[in-house]
Amino acid sequence: MIEALKKSQLHRNWFTITSLVSKDFKLKYRRSVLGVLWSVLNPLLMMCVLAAVFTNVLKFGDVANFPMYLILGNVLFTLMTDSTTGAMTSILESAPLIKKIRIAKLIFPIEKVLFQLVNFAISLIAVVLVMAFFRIAPTVNLFALPLLLIYMLLFCSGLGMLLSALAVFFRDVCHLWGVVITAWTYATPLFYPVSLLPDWMQQAEFFNPMYHYVTYFRDIAMYNCTPDLQENLICFGMALITFAIGLLVFKKSEKKFILYV
Repeated sequence: MIEALKKSQLHRNWFTITSLVSKDFKLKYRRSVLGVLWSVLNPLLMMCVLAAVFTNVLKFGDVANFPMYLILGNVLFTLMTDSTTGAMTSILESAPLIKKIRIAKLIFPIEKVLFQLVNFAISLIAVVLVMAFFRIAPTVNLFALPLLLIYMLLFCSGLGMLLSALAVFFRDVCHLWGVVITAWTYATPLFYPVSLLPDWMQQAEFFNPMYHYVTYFRDIAMYNCTPDLQENLICFGMALITFAIGLLVFKKSEKKFILYV
């Protein structure tokens, strides 16, 4: 009986999540002529702008297949940025619903991450187009992509749950996160090679989760390199720790959300 109730609850939660994802898609592309094509065009256009700037102006284009280097880092970092930013305000934005009905509050930050994961999957079309243009043949290493997405799902969900809980009690988090994201963007070698950094900064990158995830993505998609067991353990460990901390903070504080939203 208890197991049946749990299955029923999971089914209702999953139905709610899929409904919210569908609603977010309709809202995002409402009254847009190109619609979902923007998920492909945005990374392509950003790649063109960054490639022009960093190749011709700042002279960072000494990386082989620099546009490919840019788009891989950009689409993965955008997944983290958009999912955590959306998750951060998910509880606040859902306040009217939370006040009216009894619902699992964990659904809201998780749904934002899953929504951006779907967007990421669509943006991979842009990556495929760039690979075709530069004649970069796909390799068997791309079979490791689902593993990377699991790491990203855990990491972004954990960070999103943590931010969403903090934002309920401290609205300043919503403003501060934009500053953190900007600093994180420049601290991660998205548009410059890591070799440009001084030794101490290169060593500090070991503690930057997005450096590991972006490098992982470039290794399997661009460099025909299989990440070893140690790198997989590092990526998984960072994701799992972040998820555990986010879930713990969220669960400890969710009963008080109703008083602050």
